[in-house]
Amino acid sequence: MKNAIKTIASSVLCIYTAFAFSAESMCTQQSGKNKLPVVELYTSEGCSSCPPADQWLSHLKGQSAVVEAFHVGYWDQLGWVDRFATPAHTVRQRQVSAWNQLSSIYTPQAVLNGKDWARWGGNVADTAAEPGLATISLHQLGPDQFEAMVTPVAGAPGHWSAYWTVTENGYSSKVQAGENAGEFLKHDFVVRQYVSAGVYTSDASAAQKLAFRSIARSPDHPRQVNLVVFDPQTGKTLQAITAPC
Repeated sequence: MKNAIKTIASSVLCIYTAFAFSAESMCTQQSGKNKLPVVELYTSEGCSSCPPADQWLSHLKGQSAVVEAFHVGYWDQLGWVDRFATPAHTVRQRQVSAWNQLSSIYTPQAVLNGKDWARWGGNVADTAAEPGLATISLHQLGPDQFEAMVTPVAGAPGHWSAYWTVTENGYSSKVQAGENAGEFLKHDFVVRQYVSAGVYTSDASAAQKLAFRSIARSPDHPRQVNLVVFDPQTGKTLQAITAPC
């Protein structure tokens, strides 16, 4: 009898696992004709001028865009360590600064399609639509496993690069020190994983396959899996895609 119960339980588990995998593998996304806007916000929990920018970013929920909050750690020296910050985020911000010929980095800094956006605000949908210079097809292959096919189109630069991010919503922090001491901060679109995907030669006759293994999904924080394709010489976005996988 015990063996029979174990057999039934095992069968149910297999069926459930197969169903879950099937549901995840159905998560696919295809880029459109126009470029999907990419908004990057460089922010820190230790920066007193950052909360208004964080709040604005949260208002971008539901808009057709890749939205990313890159937390940086160079404010940590004031006494509060931002748990979302990584050195890789600061490295990317320095690269963005170089592309834009800025003399320094700062927070909050908003970037739209690779360009410094000093007068950030409002809706991303208000920006002028531009044709995409690449097509992207994204598929989820299994739990936290993804694959994308990227194909440059006419007008694309000779080389292109890409990066993956996983962004998550619904975080909050009670800050105990630094410029925001005593503040209760809320965060959405927090970059929890950032992975460079290399540099490739443009070839409109062949698609490039990009594989990605993401961090595990958090049941408490809805996530987006994003792929951004850009010009490695200028940082300009060529095309992007986001999926709530």
